[in-house]
Amino acid sequence: MSRIGKLPVAVPSGVKCEISGLHVKVSGPKGALERSVHPEMTVAVNDDTVTVTRPGDTQKHRALHGLTRALIHNMVLGVTQGFQKVLTIQGVGYRASMQGKSLNLALGYSHPVLVEPPAGITFAVEGNQTIRVTGIDKELVGQTAANLRALRAPEPYKGKGIRYENEHVRRKVGKAGAK
Repeated sequence: MSRIGKLPVAVPSGVKCEISGLHVKVSGPKGALERSVHPEMTVAVNDDTVTVTRPGDTQKHRALHGLTRALIHNMVLGVTQGFQKVLTIQGVGYRASMQGKSLNLALGYSHPVLVEPPAGITFAVEGNQTIRVTGIDKELVGQTAANLRALRAPEPYKGKGIRYENEHVRRKVGKAGAK
């Protein structure tokens, strides 16, 4: 058995989990999420738990077993608590500000970069160096944060750019002066 896959997903009060065929829908206080599971996996709701079972013991089935359970668990966590990623900006003149619901970034380019949030994602700027990406879909929050980081990834010489909150950027030594 998969150590992750065999664990039941606890469904807290206030969260409703519906399964119709291969389609799983989880709704809670923060919103609703839907996802289709792999056709070979079986998902069942029993009282206040969701269990995932697999048909066989092949490598593919073991991998899908843990994956399916983790995806459903993240859906339940998303509709109850939500997810967030925190990004920090480092560099002289690099800053972020809100322009309505959009994010306005000055990243050393000759133009400001305007980023529209996808549906279900909200941006918040603290000071002008910290960006908080929040939402109920863990996958979408992570992808949006990765897209923001890719606009100006941290460079190894001065460390300028957008990085995750606790990300360590390995610094390189610059040119040695003439002797």
